[in-house]
Amino acid sequence: MKRTLRDLAENLGCRLHGNGAITVTGVSSLQSATGESLVFVEDGEYLDAALQSAAAAIIAGDLAINAESKPILISPQPRLTFTRAARLLAGPEPKGSVHPTAIVPDSAEIGKNVAIGARAILGEHVKVGAETTIGCGSVIGDNAAIGSYCRLDANVTIYPGTTLGDRVIVLAGAVLGSDGFGYVRDSQTGRYEQSPQIGRLIIEDDVDVGANSTIDRGALDETRIRRGAKIDNLVHIGHNCQIGENVVIAAQTGLSGSVTIEDNVIMGGQVGIGDHARVEAGAMLGGQCGILPKKVLRGKGVVFWGTPARPVREYFKELAFLSRSAKKDR
Repeated sequence: MKRTLRDLAENLGCRLHGNGAITVTGVSSLQSATGESLVFVEDGEYLDAALQSAAAAIIAGDLAINAESKPILISPQPRLTFTRAARLLAGPEPKGSVHPTAIVPDSAEIGKNVAIGARAILGEHVKVGAETTIGCGSVIGDNAAIGSYCRLDANVTIYPGTTLGDRVIVLAGAVLGSDGFGYVRDSQTGRYEQSPQIGRLIIEDDVDVGANSTIDRGALDETRIRRGAKIDNLVHIGHNCQIGENVVIAAQTGLSGSVTIEDNVIMGGQVGIGDHARVEAGAMLGGQCGILPKKVLRGKGVVFWGTPARPVREYFKELAFLSRSAKKDR
């Protein structure tokens, strides 16, 4: 979608430095830029490369205020502005339609401009908000509710009674609202019987769920993913978990049942958390951190590492001590 730099500057809240009549059609990296591309730089180290690239214009901070060879969109957050520019240049989403092979019962409530792909199946009394897209082969259980402007990619499974807010993105293969892993052992026979898994899963607005991730519903009450959480691919969140606002969870992380993650926590890949543990607001967990059951991890802005997780400075001190001890033993 072609737009002038002047139009972009107005929509993105940027200061325009240079010719606003120049048009761009998309965003790109410095390496793949063309004469219709918009690029960004955050570091003065790359400004010269951007100015010498084929790009039509650059998004940058005040470091580029004196540049003359290309138009500049001046922003205090170049990367964020670049992300928003990409959405503007992508243009509007196509109008919704229901594929003839999709199964949509009469009891379903479907909003305006909803798109439902081939072989998708909606259960009874499903609600889908306006401008939402449901991908090919997805299955939505009875009484599930999906908000407006959501995007469900191919083969997403949403169990009955699950609720999604507005602008939720769910990538291919994710499973939302399945039974939790809860069993009771018969001491006489040694066999296991599943304990009740009759709660709900509630996902609030602006949450992203990655491909092939799984989030269990509550056992008796609810599992809740709060506004703005971003969940990577191949993440598992167990029953009764409470995930706070703007939490980021990287790939292959696993949360046992009844874990609480407070607001603004950042979790690296392959983190493992035991049941009933709590991570308090603002903590940062490095890759492969392990938190034992029922433990509380606190420290806003503190980076934790290792198993059991401890502040990264303490972790490195321990590694250094072990290294020195090993050399002495040789």
